[in-house]
Amino acid sequence: MKRDFLDLSSLSVGEVHGLLRLAARLKSELKSGMEHPYLRGRTLAMIFQKPSLRTRLTFETGMAQLGGHAIYLAPDDIGIGERESVKDVARNLSRWVDLIMIRTFSHATCLELAREASVPVINGLTDLLHPCQLMGDLQTLRERCHSLKELRIAFVGDGFNLAQSWIEAAALLGFELRLACPKGYEPKAEFVRCLRQLPNSILTHDPVEAVRGANVVYTDTWTSMGQEREAVKRRRDFTNFQVNASLLSKADSNAIVMHCLPAHRGEEITDEVLDGPQSVVLEQAENRLHAQKAIMLWLLRPSVLDADITPTAG
Repeated sequence: MKRDFLDLSSLSVGEVHGLLRLAARLKSELKSGMEHPYLRGRTLAMIFQKPSLRTRLTFETGMAQLGGHAIYLAPDDIGIGERESVKDVARNLSRWVDLIMIRTFSHATCLELAREASVPVINGLTDLLHPCQLMGDLQTLRERCHSLKELRIAFVGDGFNLAQSWIEAAALLGFELRLACPKGYEPKAEFVRCLRQLPNSILTHDPVEAVRGANVVYTDTWTSMGQEREAVKRRRDFTNFQVNASLLSKADSNAIVMHCLPAHRGEEITDEVLDGPQSVVLEQAENRLHAQKAIMLWLLRPSVLDADITPTAG
């Protein structure tokens, strides 16, 4: 039975930690100069309806480092759901490639693609969730903080896809999540219910309340792709939610700052904080590569989490 990587909530705690250990191993092998063509001869199709620097480069580079090949499909190449149905795209790609990654707007498109494809599908981002980013973020925190369960994480900003993936991660791993967003920008109702059921986790409209004593301060752009018409209103509504030196001073003195990028400098975060000594944003960006390599390897060789891997094409 094939596996997909569409969200975090469908994973077990053991699978998440197994993927993080595998990502750490792949990173160590790469840094030591060891080649690891574990997916030699395999092909990844990458469907993009939203542009990206990190998602495209990390998946394409990662597949190359694993010995495979990645094919970039731009929005006009397919016209998925318009020029050609999601079902037909899924069934055709399944005859040619071993993996499909999609970065799109509608989460329903991602789900339909996974349902119709006979090969594993990876959610590279939808308007609902961003699980690949979370795996890179968790790897970064594991390197920096070791014990994920003991963390107090403050997310300051829009209760959109990334915030909702953080809620899934908190529910799965048990760390404290403190989400601050302006009124009217809360996560979807099902995610709010989940967050309110988690011990010590809160949803607030006060960024200071969220950040106070936090080990991690996380933010994201105020205006995501597809929301450009709301940009002026959003800048006004989010004015008090900027991660700056004043807000960061309310966190733990050793707190680290995270941002998934791209950043709108001077809006959700200041240059002083983004480029400052507490920022780990470039580590996050790098770890997208290693975390996604682990995901791809696991989907094509599921036993990899239970046993040592060897560089074969198997």
